[in-house]
Amino acid sequence: MMKRITIKDIAAQLRLSVSTVSRALTGDKNIREATRNRVLEVAKQMGYSPNPAATTIRTGRTGTVGVVIPEMRTDYTVKVIRGIQEVLYQAGIKVVVMDSFEDPEMEMENFRMMERFMVDGLIICQCSCRHNLDWLSKMLAQDFPMVFYGRIPYGLKVSQVLVDDYAKSFFMVEKMILAGRRHICHFYGPDDVHNSVERARGYRDALAKYNLPYEDNLQIHSGMLIDDGRRAADKLLASGAEFDAIFAFNEEMAVGAMQRLRERDVRVPEEVAISAFSGSSLAEVVYPTLSTVDPPKTDMGRTAARMLLDQLAALAAGEPLPAPRTVILNAEINVRDSI
Repeated sequence: MMKRITIKDIAAQLRLSVSTVSRALTGDKNIREATRNRVLEVAKQMGYSPNPAATTIRTGRTGTVGVVIPEMRTDYTVKVIRGIQEVLYQAGIKVVVMDSFEDPEMEMENFRMMERFMVDGLIICQCSCRHNLDWLSKMLAQDFPMVFYGRIPYGLKVSQVLVDDYAKSFFMVEKMILAGRRHICHFYGPDDVHNSVERARGYRDALAKYNLPYEDNLQIHSGMLIDDGRRAADKLLASGAEFDAIFAFNEEMAVGAMQRLRERDVRVPEEVAISAFSGSSLAEVVYPTLSTVDPPKTDMGRTAARMLLDQLAALAAGEPLPAPRTVILNAEINVRDSI
């Protein structure tokens, strides 16, 4: 077995005390720059890497951040995680990702597991804005570093990274209205996801701006998957309601609706226009290509990671956590062939 290089080995090589080498490696400001540089150079030459267990004992930190997500099936999640890893890896922090499978009970198990792992902080996209709030409130009260993105614990004062669901939904529905659509159906997302509420509000206000009626029979409550989109389209078609457009909570539901309409010989966009928020990479591979609101997925991950680093730095310096703040990033509206 290859011998692990220790601080004692570096100290012996340089004829310095173990204490001096240790302080140089941890960036102690009382160590002269020339000495620190010499220690770092020899440590690199000798192949030294810190002992994680010793570092945890000394600093009380594991150098690990947890990421708890509601699903791992979409391009949205993959790209957000990529952004998180990009920033945290550069800072020398490991990332542990746990999938809650859209199940609040599994999410709670993931939170408890992260506690057992002694992660230094969490980046979270919630399953539901109504569940696990007691645990989150407890951790916030303990000044545990946390940042939320996308789906948030509505009502709690937390640091969060979002896009403007309301405004972008408003503008996307407006695009369909300006294209001549007058009976626009809304496929509503889950009631316990706050984004659903904001997107529905944008849809409703866009109709109001152009004096179009809000029709109850054009409000279809569904889930978030392609099959949910198919079922919502079935319900809409069975109702006999007049409609010439669909605004769906997410891309997967829109794709499911497009498939079902095609099976029923309803032409998109000639007879029915369709648009949605983007959560996957489906928009440009379906026919016709789907009009979507596209969040800056990787930037959301990067921003959440930087905000968490700010919190970790404050704790390391013995300072209070920064006040909770909300960062709203711009999402692009991409009008494609489905309108």
